[in-house]
Amino acid sequence: MTAWLDRAKQWARAIKRDVIAIWLAARDPRTPWPARILAACIAAYALSPVDLIPDFIPVLGYLDDLLIVPLGILAVVRLIPAPLLAEHRAAATLIAAKPVSRIGLVAIIVLWLLALLAIAMFFTDLL
Repeated sequence: MTAWLDRAKQWARAIKRDVIAIWLAARDPRTPWPARILAACIAAYALSPVDLIPDFIPVLGYLDDLLIVPLGILAVVRLIPAPLLAEHRAAATLIAAKPVSRIGLVAIIVLWLLALLAIAMFFTDLL
């Protein structure tokens, strides 16, 4: 049981390191443009204090944390050249403070507001 828990903790640390690394890669001009755009989106989402699907929703609330972020990181990692990614991973391990993406927060809030507006428009047309 403790071996499983140790692997889970190690995986979580690697995810956190990779999120910071892809955030650094998104800001690096040596990173290819498609990778920069995807890296910025994934890092902003992962670092945002607000989730697309709130965690209090049973099962679905944790799916974004368990699927969307790791799959997004995997896609970005494949787009960034290996030596450049290794450089950013090394820099990410040195960063002690947890970064917070305010841009990601704003993007998620805007998405929620647009969804609420669409629902309101849908129901007002039905009445």
